[in-house]
Amino acid sequence: MDEKLIQRLESAVARLESLSLPSQPRSIDLDAVAASTDPSIIAFEDLLTEFVGKVLTAAEKIGGQVKEVTDVLNEAFSVQKELLVKIKQTKKPDMVGLGEFLKPLNDKLMKAISLTEGRRSDFFNHQKAVAESLTALAWIAYVGKDCGMSMPIAHVEESWQAAEFYNNKVLVEYRNKDSNHVEWARALKELYVPGLRNYVKTHYPLGPVWSATGSAVSAPPKAPAPPPPPPASLFSSEPSQPSSSRPKEGMAAVFQEISSKPVTAGLKKVTDDMKTKNRADRAGFVSASEKDVHTSAPSASKVGPPKLELQMGRKWVVENQIGKKDLLIDKCDSKQTVYIFGCKDSVLQIKGKVNNITVDKCTKMGVVFTDVVAACEIVNCNSVEVQCQGTAPTISVDNSAGCQLYLSKDSLEASITTAKSSEINVLVPASGPDNDLVEHALPQQYIHTYKDGQFVTTPVSHSGG
Repeated sequence: MDEKLIQRLESAVARLESLSLPSQPRSIDLDAVAASTDPSIIAFEDLLTEFVGKVLTAAEKIGGQVKEVTDVLNEAFSVQKELLVKIKQTKKPDMVGLGEFLKPLNDKLMKAISLTEGRRSDFFNHQKAVAESLTALAWIAYVGKDCGMSMPIAHVEESWQAAEFYNNKVLVEYRNKDSNHVEWARALKELYVPGLRNYVKTHYPLGPVWSATGSAVSAPPKAPAPPPPPPASLFSSEPSQPSSSRPKEGMAAVFQEISSKPVTAGLKKVTDDMKTKNRADRAGFVSASEKDVHTSAPSASKVGPPKLELQMGRKWVVENQIGKKDLLIDKCDSKQTVYIFGCKDSVLQIKGKVNNITVDKCTKMGVVFTDVVAACEIVNCNSVEVQCQGTAPTISVDNSAGCQLYLSKDSLEASITTAKSSEINVLVPASGPDNDLVEHALPQQYIHTYKDGQFVTTPVSHSGG
């Protein structure tokens, strides 16, 4: 009986010791538990489940690069949730501390932007839509009207407007081709409008609420100060000299040497045969050897091999064609796309109907096509001419200068979108019997006036006297 009693007492003591050990850290995590159960945090979790979950589900069906960029979006929203929890335990930092606090979110934004850089992929519009839209998460950086940002609700709406340009391209391109991409684009829009906008409107219309009694944001470590100059040797046998009697070093020695000599010392006398006008090797012509050196310099720049090929049966690639006026694509169908990159002083003719045409980083390039199902895009180009002989529902010009668009009678209803571009002229058939072309210059300057609570934008009209 005594042995059983002793065993029961020992087991009871062991249980009491095990319960007493974690009591200290448990009290430390009370603030974190309270923050994670706050109604605003629970509402953000619902936002992740409902809206971000929809985008992820659609991206799973597509896979590839769309899934990759959507995973970055999911990571960014998860980081924002973690920051919202920390804000409830942290005092409001200064601008330096705020930048360090938001660094994890900024890293995700930069990761999304990096996916859009380099050569454009077939899913560039998906990547760009996500990268532009993620700037909406910066509403968390709003700390007052003097911080240089719009109010949180307005910031979310403005960020989505920038992303919607690319999101609409996805809708137009895949409207009649792949419903999974359409589902993805619509889910992305719902995530921000109304999803994130309504969340911010309900819980943080004036920005995040920092803790008054929480811990301070740790400032980033400062760079160590440079070491002081080494002291003079205590064991030097040479007596120290005053600064005026020490020999000058560096530029001081140069100026001392110059000032100690006459101004014209060391200069040579220029004789008549040394003058430029009398030198035989400086005649007013360029020798053949000099000309070869100058003309061969530009050829050293790296340019990839020229291409004109069909890849994977779906994409025509035309790259690095220079001075070719007879490029031709005649065996194509409505499911194929055409990507033209890095061409100069060339002409490409596309016979037949294709799904999409993209002209990227070309100079003095001419493109003639019959019909396009989705859109014809002109990006980062200079002095290009594009002629549509059939139909084209959408033509977009982005970051280009000097663009001539020739439309046929069947393509007059095309929607033309321009952004960051100049010198765009559209030539359309005249209504007369001669079928002459009439040129119309698209405006590149606008006037924004504030009327009735909103800005009204009108193009600048120039009239000659």
